[in-house]
Amino acid sequence: MAFPKPRCSSFATTSRTHIQPSGVTVDDSYLTETKSSQNRKFSQRQKTLSCQFSIGGHLSPWPTYTSGQTILHNRKPCSYDYRKRAGSWQQQPLGTTKPRYLEQLENYLRKELLLLDLSTDSAQELRLQPYREIFEFFIEDFKTYKPLLSSIKNAYEVMLAHQREKIRALEPLKAKLVTVNEDCNERILAMRAEERYEISMLKKEKMNLLKLIDKKNEEKISLQSEVSKLRKNLAEEYLHYLSERDARKILIADLNELRYQREDMSLAQSPGIWGEDPVKLTLALKMTRQDLTRTQMELNTMKANFGDVVPRRDFEMQEKTNKDLQEQLDSLRGDYEEVCKEHEILLQLHMTTLKERDQFYSELQEIQRTSTPRPDWTKCEGVVAGGPDRWQMLAEGKNSDQLVDVLLEEIGEGLLREKDFFPGLGYGEAIPSFLRFDGIVENKKPTKKDVVNLLKDAWKERLVEEQRSESVYIKQKETVVQLLKEMTNADSQNEGLITMENLSTVLKSTFPFKREERIQQLMEAGGWHSNSSNADLLNYHSLFIEDEEGQSMPFVQKLWEQYMDEKDEYLQELKQELGLELHDKVTLPKVREALMNIDPGLDKQTLNSYLSQAFQLPVTELPEEGEEKEEGIVEQLQIALEQLQMIDLRRMGPREQEPAS
Repeated sequence: MAFPKPRCSSFATTSRTHIQPSGVTVDDSYLTETKSSQNRKFSQRQKTLSCQFSIGGHLSPWPTYTSGQTILHNRKPCSYDYRKRAGSWQQQPLGTTKPRYLEQLENYLRKELLLLDLSTDSAQELRLQPYREIFEFFIEDFKTYKPLLSSIKNAYEVMLAHQREKIRALEPLKAKLVTVNEDCNERILAMRAEERYEISMLKKEKMNLLKLIDKKNEEKISLQSEVSKLRKNLAEEYLHYLSERDARKILIADLNELRYQREDMSLAQSPGIWGEDPVKLTLALKMTRQDLTRTQMELNTMKANFGDVVPRRDFEMQEKTNKDLQEQLDSLRGDYEEVCKEHEILLQLHMTTLKERDQFYSELQEIQRTSTPRPDWTKCEGVVAGGPDRWQMLAEGKNSDQLVDVLLEEIGEGLLREKDFFPGLGYGEAIPSFLRFDGIVENKKPTKKDVVNLLKDAWKERLVEEQRSESVYIKQKETVVQLLKEMTNADSQNEGLITMENLSTVLKSTFPFKREERIQQLMEAGGWHSNSSNADLLNYHSLFIEDEEGQSMPFVQKLWEQYMDEKDEYLQELKQELGLELHDKVTLPKVREALMNIDPGLDKQTLNSYLSQAFQLPVTELPEEGEEKEEGIVEQLQIALEQLQMIDLRRMGPREQEPAS
């Protein structure tokens, strides 16, 4: 087999060129400035290595299958050593020495790979460069195979360019995948938190319902035991009365027999004691005995018929007790059935929640499996002031989006600390009211202690305000519960339905001081129309449900609106009764007197709570009526009305001149 002869000098003088087939363009835009610099170094080393490889002319095919043969170190025909050693080739012994040209190529490749910077993103691209140069050396030195090797190289270059284009096109998808992954993680975390909260609430409600069921069962068992005891007592009394009746019958018979015997003996011993005819007396005695026997039989018959009859008063009392117990039993049975239904609903809701949890968990596993690696946020430890400890404290419990905000905030705070003044934002409508200012604002650079004290003061005021308006919410909820209870009592069939007439009656009894037009508004909000009749049925439970967003039905909303309107009217009446302007001062005795005038039904406790709220005093420090001084406790009328607006304020009775509706 003939090996191609290497060139003598063309290899040393020819520079590296990109050989491309006609019509094919290789895109080298992926090379960065760093790569260009390294390519210049490779080109310089290539020229040097080309000279080193070609000067000696130690080219040899060194076939792989001739491991036991001598590898000839061919020299160029133009060299002196070649002519000197040409005749001694056949005389050299066989050996296994690797060709010098191959060793030089391997050494060159090893050195170039060691010089590469593999820490950059384009390390794999740079790693191909030394191999590309070695392949070009072969293409240039082996002229016989140059077209084939060039076409092979160009085919690989075209494929690499195509792959780079595909990778470049997939970069936006990679970023989008990261964003979608983070969004999905946030949604899953939010859903898990909501699920845990709902499960905890359902568990609490379940426990409460189970306690209620146990309580109802205990009451039911107690009532059943009481009924059994009453039945047992009744049976014992019945047996006692029967025995008494039989004993009385026997005693009466014995007494009659003794009396008859005594009369017979007296007649036999003194026949003339009566001074009349004995035959006549015997006949009269016989007739009398017959009458006595007949009367005794009637008496016995009456006792037998009415011996087990109880007195009417006892019967009515027992009947009333039995009726009350039956009503309680029916009510408990209805409550028990309702609790069972709610329990079934809760079980279904729990199963649905479990299915959703499993589905979300599967989605989470799939997302975690297909998601890209997370960013290395530990690199920020050297940038943030305070070092790794402070960064760990700032990054705890935050996702990638929040960590970016924290990093930007830290960078921004560093810039803000260097400024002593800030320009005002002006008075535009888009500017928040607390930031509106025109001019230069001094940067006070507050310390951590100043900020903590400011936050404590703000939270303290907020807690005070929340405690004042909490009583209004609680009272409104109690009103709704009381109204539902009254409607349930009006539902005699326990079907969840009442008539419009019953609805009107319940509203008037629950809100005795509402005007007729407001009662009408509530009925319209509940579903009553002008063409409706009083016999139309209404599902009263639907008036108190909430939609998926937690919004109440129009009926409950109308209750709240009327409550706020009535409170405003109440305060307006108080203001008119005082006859003062909002900026005027008002004393505690005048407010007490005005409240009693507009609402005579106020009890002492409620009146004191109103005065305590209006003048911001504890109830224990309020002076008794008649003991306060005229100018003792003073407050501005506007402030007093605002304080009363925060609490549960409602009319306790009608005015003296108007009757209760």
